[in-house]
Amino acid sequence: MRAKLIVSVAVGLLIGAIAAILVLPQVREALFAGPNSATSGRALIGGPFTLTDQNGKQVSDKDFRGRYMLVFFGFTHCPDICPAGLQLITAALDKLGAKAENVRPVFVSVDPERDTPETLATYVKNFSDRIVGLTGTPEEIAAVARAYRVFYEKTPNESVPSDYGMNHTSIIYLMGPDGDYVTHFTPMTSVDEMAQRLSKVL
Repeated sequence: MRAKLIVSVAVGLLIGAIAAILVLPQVREALFAGPNSATSGRALIGGPFTLTDQNGKQVSDKDFRGRYMLVFFGFTHCPDICPAGLQLITAALDKLGAKAENVRPVFVSVDPERDTPETLATYVKNFSDRIVGLTGTPEEIAAVARAYRVFYEKTPNESVPSDYGMNHTSIIYLMGPDGDYVTHFTPMTSVDEMAQRLSKVL
């Protein structure tokens, strides 16, 4: 069981690292640019979406304008990465105090088959009342995942087909009040680091 947990965490972090290299200019620059080269550009992350929140209400990206968003993709049956990421977000925002009111954490399910609004409502409540849980049709989830350059795939359990897992990108994106990418974190970021970096932006 421990070996399975380690492998799952490693796969999540690897997927996140690959996604960061592919879509974040500053990561590519740091890894591949020569000593005298310069790059610039806007990260190709984010975009319009229409999903359903944990209260059954249809929402879009426009409903979050004017505040920062911490966007994290996962699923409620996730045994490790997702709880770690949501605990990190909760603790960092608690540490920010009043400044946290300017941030809306958003948990987008990549498992619409099992993650109904009711399931999400129960799940996110375990972490913080601040967190908005979002789900949708498979097509809607695929669209928002493409917009955020998030990879996900089902990992079948041959013994118990209903108990499948999901491999997915584990990056936590900070999006600005205008919907543009600002920076990112991972579930392995420390609470103090996330709180400090957020405080500088807010």
